[in-house]
Amino acid sequence: MADITDGALAGAYALHIVRSHLPSARIGAIDTAEARAMPGVVAVFTAADLDIGPMPPVLPRFDPVFSPPVLASTHVRFIGEAVVAVVAHTAAQAADAAERVEVELVGSECVADVACALRNELLVIVEAGTNVVGAAAVGGGDPGTMFDDCEIVVHLEAIHPRVAACPLETRSAASVWIDGRLHHWVSTQGPHSVRRTMAAVFGLPESAVRVIAPDVGGGFGPKFANFTDDVLVAWAARRLAHSVRWTETRSESMVGLHHGRAQVHRVSLGGSVGGELRAYTLDVTQDSGAYASLGAYAPDATLRMTTGVHRIAQARGTARSLLTNTTPVSAYRGTGRPEATCAIERAVDMYAVAAGLDPIELRLHNLIAPEAFPYTTAVGTVYDSGDYAMVLRRACELAGYENLRAEQRRRRATDDPMLLGIGVCAYVESTGAGPAMEFATVSIDCSGAVVVRTGSSPHGQGHETTWASLVERTVGIAAERVSVLHGDTDAVAVGLGTFASRSTQFAGSAIVQAGEQLVRRARLLVAQHLEAAETDIEFDARQGTFAVTGTPSRSLAWRDVLVAADLDVMVEDTMFSGAMTFPFGAHLSVVEVDRETGSARVLRHVAVDDAGVIVNHTIAEGQIHGGIAQGIGEALYEEVCYDALATPLTTNLADYAMPSATELPFFETAFTETAAPSNPLGAKGVGESGIVGSVAAVQNAVCDAVAHLGVDHIDIPLTPERVWRAIRSSERQASSSGLSAT
Repeated sequence: MADITDGALAGAYALHIVRSHLPSARIGAIDTAEARAMPGVVAVFTAADLDIGPMPPVLPRFDPVFSPPVLASTHVRFIGEAVVAVVAHTAAQAADAAERVEVELVGSECVADVACALRNELLVIVEAGTNVVGAAAVGGGDPGTMFDDCEIVVHLEAIHPRVAACPLETRSAASVWIDGRLHHWVSTQGPHSVRRTMAAVFGLPESAVRVIAPDVGGGFGPKFANFTDDVLVAWAARRLAHSVRWTETRSESMVGLHHGRAQVHRVSLGGSVGGELRAYTLDVTQDSGAYASLGAYAPDATLRMTTGVHRIAQARGTARSLLTNTTPVSAYRGTGRPEATCAIERAVDMYAVAAGLDPIELRLHNLIAPEAFPYTTAVGTVYDSGDYAMVLRRACELAGYENLRAEQRRRRATDDPMLLGIGVCAYVESTGAGPAMEFATVSIDCSGAVVVRTGSSPHGQGHETTWASLVERTVGIAAERVSVLHGDTDAVAVGLGTFASRSTQFAGSAIVQAGEQLVRRARLLVAQHLEAAETDIEFDARQGTFAVTGTPSRSLAWRDVLVAADLDVMVEDTMFSGAMTFPFGAHLSVVEVDRETGSARVLRHVAVDDAGVIVNHTIAEGQIHGGIAQGIGEALYEEVCYDALATPLTTNLADYAMPSATELPFFETAFTETAAPSNPLGAKGVGESGIVGSVAAVQNAVCDAVAHLGVDHIDIPLTPERVWRAIRSSERQASSSGLSAT
C-alpha cells in the first residue's frame, strides 16, 4: 500500500502510531502539544477524538468485551497496543512528531502467561470478570477410568510455542473518502471481511465501502484478522477529508501483527504391550493474548484432530482459551492442526519407546483402514476419505528407512558424536474451515476472452494460474485468454477470502460450476440456432466448440454462439457450497545432532502428501515446499519470547530466528491422490499440509537422535541450548544412578 499509485491517494498524509511500552497500565495524562507543533504535522489523535463504534467480535461466539479498542482509552493491555495516532505530510515527519508525544502510563501487575491467567487473580480485562475467553470439550469417557485396561500409559506435558508469521510485506493500509464512500486499500487475505468490519464500525451499508487488496506480499493467517490500525487509517482519512497512508515497520509488525500457535498440552496415551492404542486424552491451554482474535478459536481445530490418523476407541479432548498481557494470537498456517499432530505423534513415539516397538510398525498397526471411510473418530470428527498406510509406507520406501536405522545403529555402536535421528509423522488435517462456500463469476465475450471474478483473494498461492487452467478445462478456451479479477469488493460482489486451505476446493469448484452453467446455456442457444434438440448438441471441451451429434463439421466456437444469439457477453455466477475435507500424508525427517553442542540439522526431509485430486502439481508442490520450510523453522528455531514481565524479547529478525534457505535441505516430495467426495474436483486443501506434517516429524527426529541417552522429550523449538541441556541433564541423572548414557 505504500507504493499504490492510485490518483485518489496522491499527496496522502502519513500516519504513525504511538504504542504502549508497558504490558499492563492505566493511561494517565496524554500531552500532544509538542508533537502538534512539529514540522509537517497535520493532527494528533487520541481515543477521546474517536466517534466510531467498537471493533466487532472476531467471531460471533466471543463476547464483545474481549474485542480491542481502536485506540486505548483507559488501559493498555500489551506492549505494542495503539494509544495515539500522529498524522503528518510525510512518514518521517509523523515518526519524528510521535517521539514528542508524552503518555503517562501507570503500570500494574500483568498476566504474563497462561499459568497466571488460569488463576484469575489478575485480570487482563477487568470488565470481563475473567481471563477465560472460551472453553470446549469433545469425545467421551472418564479420564479416571478410561486407562484401566491399558498395560502401558505414557504421559506428556508439552509447549507448542508462540511464533510470528513474518510475511515479506508488513501490514499496510491507505484510505480516502469520495462522496461519502470509503475506498480502502489494505494488505489482507479477506477484503470482503474487511468491508464488513469497516461498515459495522462506521455504521455504513456495505455498499458504501470499497476494499481493495492488491498484490499482497504474504499472509499466512494473521492477515485474515481485522486490525484496529486499519480502522484508524480510515477514520483519520474521514476526519481530515484527505487521503491517509500507513505502513508498519518490521519491529512494529513483530508486536502488532498477531502471533500464532501458543498452546500448552497435557497428553496421556494408553494401550497394550503388543501395541494396540486404546485410550487418549488431550488437554489444551491456549494463550490468546490480550484480546480475542482468531487464536482464541484455534483449540477448536486442535480438538477436531485429537486422535490424528489413529484408530483409538476412547478419546477425550478439552481446551480453554485465556487472555494474557501479550500480543493477540491469531490464525497461523495450519491453525490448530500442527499442534494436534505434534501432541499425538510425540505421544505415539514415546509409546513406541515404552513398548519396545518400532514407531513405524506401531503406527501401521493402529492406522484407520481405507475401507473404514467415511470414518467417525472417538471425538466425533468425520474423515471423508484416505489411505493412511499407503502414504506412510511410501515415505519409508523413498527415505530408505531400514538403511537409515542401520546407519543409526552403526553410529551409536561407535559412539559417534554426530547423532542420527529418524522422525516420522503420519498426519491428517482438516481444510475448508469456516463457511464451506465461495463465489465465482465467469463471463465470455464475443471475442472469446474470459473474465473470472473470484471471492478468493490470493497472496502468493498462484490462483490466477489455477483458475485459468480450470476455465480451459471446463469451457475449452485457452488459459492465456483468461483474466482473473480478485481482491476488489467493487469488482467481486461477495467473497469469503483465502484461508484454511479452502481455495481450490471451494473457489475452484465455483469456477467450474459457473463454467458448466455457461456450457449448458450455450448448448441450448446452439440447439435453437441449428434447429436441433438440445440433447443432440455435443460440447468438445478440448476445442471449445459445439456441434450436432454426428455432424462435427458444423461446429460453433464460443464467439459464434454469442454472435448467433446477438450477445456481447455471456455471464454465469455461482456460490458453490461444499464441505470440509481431510488431507493426509506422512513425513519422514532425518536429522543430525551434535552431542557436544546440541545443534540439530535436517539432512533429509521426505514428504508424501495426499490433497485429493491435484489440479496443478507445480503449485501444489510449491505449497508443500513452503509449508515444510516453515515447519522446520517452527521445530528448530522460531519462538516469540516474553520475559516474566510480559516484555517481548524477539522484536526484530535479528532476535527472532527465522530460517533462510541455507538452514534447509532439499525436499523430497511425492503425492498420492484420494478424491474428496464433497466437490466436483475431488480436491482437498494443500496450503497447510507441509507444515502440519513437518513440525512433528522434525521434533520426533531430534528426540529420536537423543533417545538412547535417556532423553524422552524436548519441547520445540529444538534450539542447540535446549537440546544440549536435555543431554546434559540425562547424563547427570545417569551418573547419579551409577549408569552410563550411551
